[in-house]
Amino acid sequence: MKVLLSWSSGKDAAWALHVMRQDGIQVGGLLTSTNETVQRVSMHGVREEILRAQADAAGLPLYRVPLPFPCTNEIYEARMLEMVRQAVSEGFTHVAFGDLFLEDVRQYREDRLRGTGLAPLFPLWGWPTPQLSREMIAGGLRARIATLDPRVMRRDLIGAEYDAALLDRLPPTVDPCGERGEFHTCAIDGPMFARPIDVTAGEIVEREGFVYGELLLSTAPR
Repeated sequence: MKVLLSWSSGKDAAWALHVMRQDGIQVGGLLTSTNETVQRVSMHGVREEILRAQADAAGLPLYRVPLPFPCTNEIYEARMLEMVRQAVSEGFTHVAFGDLFLEDVRQYREDRLRGTGLAPLFPLWGWPTPQLSREMIAGGLRARIATLDPRVMRRDLIGAEYDAALLDRLPPTVDPCGERGEFHTCAIDGPMFARPIDVTAGEIVEREGFVYGELLLSTAPR
């Protein structure tokens, strides 16, 4: 088994890496889609230099899929299929996802991978998110909120540390792992990294109904 991990830059992907390594599963690379116009991680808005610092701290190569903006579903699927073919040619047998409980998302991934030579893995699937969120924090994971939906969360939580105090402040309607898209995070430290990723807060902007908190790399990756 050789696994390519879908890497959003966030806490769930980071914890999935930790869990698989604890289980003795060989993770051989991180797969990320990025906005080729602004050089940021799709959805999360995290800068590519932070993404590269994460991959370096995890000791894994980065498999980046650049996407145009805006991007049609046809372009997305075509470019992902190209990457899947490359991964198979390099000996990868599985691709893992940090999905937690959204059945339609899981079904979409399974459908798209069927017959490609890569089998899907869901190492965190079914873990109760109230328990999982606190286990991640207790296990040493550190992350910052990079994106949030102001319709369901307070704007002033952007950039906040993902910790027990934050969980206590979340509205009861918000999943503690943000699995329904209420917020996205950027992982900056934890047992999956050889060293922390030092970041500082930058500009806060609102685009397409979401609030983005700029995170800037404090030090150059080693």
